[in-house]
Amino acid sequence: MNRFTDRLLAVLLLAVGVLCLTRVYFVLGGEGAGDAFASVRLAFFGVAGIVSALAALLFWAGLLSGRSKPGPAAPLFGRGAETQPGGRPRLRKLFAVVPFLAVLALVADQFGPWPERPNAGKDLTAEQPVPNAPKGEDVASAPASAPEVPAASGPPEAAVAPEAAVAPPEQAVPASTPNAMAGPSLPSGNGDQSGDGDGQTVDSGAGVEQVQPPNTPLAPASPTEVALAPPVSSPEAAPAPAPTPQTVAPLPPAPPPQPTQPDGHRDAVVWLAVASGGHSILSASTDHTIKLWDVDGKRLIRTLGTHKDMARTALFMPDGTRALTAGDDGEIVLRQVSDGAVLHVFSSGQNGGVNKLAISPDGKRAVSGHDTGRVIVWDIEKGSVLHVLTKHDWSISGVAVSPDGTRAVSGSIDGTLKLWDIDTGKQLRSWRGHEHGPYGVVFMADGHHLITGSGDYTIKLWDLDTGREVRRLEGHSGTVYALALSADGKRLLSGSLDGTARLWDMETGNETALFDSQSGPVYAVAFAADGTMLTGGYDRAIRDWPAAGGDGVVLFAGAPE
Repeated sequence: MNRFTDRLLAVLLLAVGVLCLTRVYFVLGGEGAGDAFASVRLAFFGVAGIVSALAALLFWAGLLSGRSKPGPAAPLFGRGAETQPGGRPRLRKLFAVVPFLAVLALVADQFGPWPERPNAGKDLTAEQPVPNAPKGEDVASAPASAPEVPAASGPPEAAVAPEAAVAPPEQAVPASTPNAMAGPSLPSGNGDQSGDGDGQTVDSGAGVEQVQPPNTPLAPASPTEVALAPPVSSPEAAPAPAPTPQTVAPLPPAPPPQPTQPDGHRDAVVWLAVASGGHSILSASTDHTIKLWDVDGKRLIRTLGTHKDMARTALFMPDGTRALTAGDDGEIVLRQVSDGAVLHVFSSGQNGGVNKLAISPDGKRAVSGHDTGRVIVWDIEKGSVLHVLTKHDWSISGVAVSPDGTRAVSGSIDGTLKLWDIDTGKQLRSWRGHEHGPYGVVFMADGHHLITGSGDYTIKLWDLDTGREVRRLEGHSGTVYALALSADGKRLLSGSLDGTARLWDMETGNETALFDSQSGPVYAVAFAADGTMLTGGYDRAIRDWPAAGGDGVVLFAGAPE
């Protein structure tokens, strides 16, 4: 908003504050001062007046500016998720809403149904009129004993008060309430006047009973009154109600317990990588650990390493003997697969945590995307930085290296995609590919087409030579967070925060299989050597799914909670 609008809001808020504080003055000045109702009003309007006045000062001084510009979707977890665009939109809304509620309260307080002066301390029963009393008489002038009145004629039910004769409607029984009974509320007792300690009745002089509250003393009744009010005790008048059947809905069956294993991940699995031979898997987790699994023996080989913060990526080097891992601590670590020994640590320093990492096919280069929006090209052989690319304005959500190792693509959470020349660090192309961040980015085998999955729930195929969208795959109902392309390039596996993984035919764009984890978001996907699908996600487990779709099995379970 501009400066003029803020000044106008300041004037309006100051007016609301003055009205609230004026209302406080009247409450203190005698509108029921000293009672509980007035105390609540005093507290509410006092706070509302002070907040409105404070908001007026802040708006006038320009300290409640709005968001500097529309921000993109935030990262899903990690330090980048805490980064917010400039401005104070939430505080601005709070200070704007509170005075609005105060105005509604002022209107309700002025025209509401409650009395202006609560009758604290009075005997309210003394103000109730006496049935059949002459006009102008009050309770104090009524005789101590009522005049003799003939008994009511008609069936015994006529002597029951209307409030008791009409049963309240049935109350809905929540399905989750055990042993709850549904049915009408019936008046207690058999309708006589003797009472049993739970309440007494007295003839009002008009043939209608009035129920006296429990433990309330009655005025002495004359002998005539007792004689002329016969008890209503006929069995036909109050038949015993039939027993009401229980209406408790049966509880749904409890979900089967998820398997666990002591050496499993203790938090979400966010990355999976399969070795070239298919016999082992690397997994990275937000529990800071990198684990190496034996697929054939279905066991943990070892915890390969630990990062100081969330682990994001774990990749096998092309030689299969080393692995490159990265995390939110800003370190990229080259490790020996055989024993987890650290061979080299690449530190990103002020460039921030590593969100995503990719390796060139020859293993000589690595490209990392950081939460500061920087993209770094590393020389793995020399252990040094080749380029720091600074064209992105927002945190990097995905990176990929072309099959020939000459180009790289990076995507940021504002939906922008950039194509780079790895050797020179030159930007070759930039375009807005999605409404939200492309978290999954993968090259096609020809190197001229790119696949991206995004926070706008779509998967897109791009022609990198023209920057044109070739095909769009739709079906997910949540952020598409991970993509994996089969070795022959004909099938694409996607994982989403909607809790599903989906298999796509890249020639037709059709979805061929759906895998529903029913256990939370899917953060990682991969193709196993035998053609099955692997997923990892929120439930800490690594699952194996048949290629044709259907139920999966837990290949490696998470640790007990």
